[in-house]
Amino acid sequence: MTENLELRHIRRALISVSDKTGIVDFARELSAFNVEIISTGGTAKTLRDAGINVRDISNITGFPEMMDGRVKTLHPRVHGGLLAIRDNPEHVAAMQQHEIEPIDMVVVNLYPFAETIRREGVTREEAIEQIDIGGPAMIRSAAKNSRDVAVVVRASRYAEILDEMRRHAGALSIRTRERLAQEAFEQTSTYDLLVSAYLKHESSSDQFVTIGGDPASAQPVNVAEEFSAETFHGQLPGQASWTISKTADLRYGENPHQIAALYQMTAHGGLANAEVLSGKEMSFNNYVDADAAWALVCDFEETACAIVKHTNPAGVGLGETVAEAYRKALATDPVSAFGGIVAFNRTVDAAAAQEAIKIFTEVLIAPGYEPSALGILQTRKNLRVLRLKKESPEKRLEFRHIRGGMLVQTSDNHKLDPQQLKVVTTRAPSEEEIRALLFAWTVCKHTKSNAIVYARDGQTVGVGAGQMSRVDSVKIGAMRAQLPVAGSVLASDAFFPFRDGIDEAAKHGITAVIQPGGSVRDDEVTAAANEHGLAMVFTGVRHFKH
Repeated sequence: MTENLELRHIRRALISVSDKTGIVDFARELSAFNVEIISTGGTAKTLRDAGINVRDISNITGFPEMMDGRVKTLHPRVHGGLLAIRDNPEHVAAMQQHEIEPIDMVVVNLYPFAETIRREGVTREEAIEQIDIGGPAMIRSAAKNSRDVAVVVRASRYAEILDEMRRHAGALSIRTRERLAQEAFEQTSTYDLLVSAYLKHESSSDQFVTIGGDPASAQPVNVAEEFSAETFHGQLPGQASWTISKTADLRYGENPHQIAALYQMTAHGGLANAEVLSGKEMSFNNYVDADAAWALVCDFEETACAIVKHTNPAGVGLGETVAEAYRKALATDPVSAFGGIVAFNRTVDAAAAQEAIKIFTEVLIAPGYEPSALGILQTRKNLRVLRLKKESPEKRLEFRHIRGGMLVQTSDNHKLDPQQLKVVTTRAPSEEEIRALLFAWTVCKHTKSNAIVYARDGQTVGVGAGQMSRVDSVKIGAMRAQLPVAGSVLASDAFFPFRDGIDEAAKHGITAVIQPGGSVRDDEVTAAANEHGLAMVFTGVRHFKH
């Protein structure tokens, strides 16, 4: 059975582009198919300078370009030529009556609004002048009438369009026209979101929406807004739109049989914008683990180091120096640290770099590097060295894709106030125990549930992560500990449903517990802690991490 191509010959094309990459060669090839070229302003000049015959848009509309170029294509003879259905007798009669010529192709990319608002010191007036009106209007008209008109918004499509026209004697198939129309509406929708976001920022005190992507490539531009929980007064909006822009293809996904890519949602921060200073290309799993490690160290005000494997902390340390923090993190579990992700929240110096290269590490991420440290790290060709400015964990939305939908939540940026701790046992924790409990609680927040963390002040001792049973996490955390568990404290991301978790932890010699509380058996759990002479505090806050 022969495919119904519904071919439409291209006899007249309107070209008006801000990004003129490849446009001269494309227009020259169109002319070789005897396509009449209509153009505007600077595009027309570029094509004429290249020796291509061009018809000015004013020759079509009967009006000159005016108002500093704000008005040039907004005319019935342009949009009628795009929107007219060629086999509709009424449309054809209207075209004849009003001397409207059909336009079979529109080649348009939009004013560089994104590039303009990125410029340092750009004024509102300058930004407003880069809001394209005629371009989106033509794109939408052409895309709506894709049964008869081809709309081209990406320079990357020029070559394949010309190839198809050669195969079909100057015509394009309905399949191609419909695909081009989809891309066109994608382009106008992201452009409108970008303008809307900029205007919202200009008229309010909200944090500016962040912008990503490369407008020069004519790919969709990202717009993603960041919020704190308070922004929504306890409720997320009824409708929300986010777009993402691909910045890199990855070798594969979590496994070699999965394809993957990196898409950008923010231009001013976040791991997707980290600067890769040396080493191999980042993998899918590298990004996932590095994001977890970076989030963890950014939660500490003190000098901190986190070593992460499969998004869980293998070790976390605080120190007077970066090197000390690394040594304390490594000592938690030096076996699991092999092939891990190392994150620092301070500039890495030569001493820390020298320590870090002693074992194989996949990724090292920090807000900065002393030149001598960078030189040391770059001796390991496979070590990916990333630089990323430390940012506040506030004002962020998190997304989780499920089949058929998207889950959205505000980020878990809760900071525990030590004054809000509720002592529920006979013995209150000492000051040293309080410091250790707060440290363990922060690490526990970044550990997969059910999460148990054994720690001392400024150093993890053992981690039990991601178990189906909380008591199993207690057992595993102690079993895997490379440092003495006796004398450490324990943090639990959620309440203990039974006293067995406390009984098990007490066997290993812990002295204090921090947990949310809230179980129907809190009294039993507290009684167990008292029996073992433990201090226990409730936070009233849960930190599940799925």
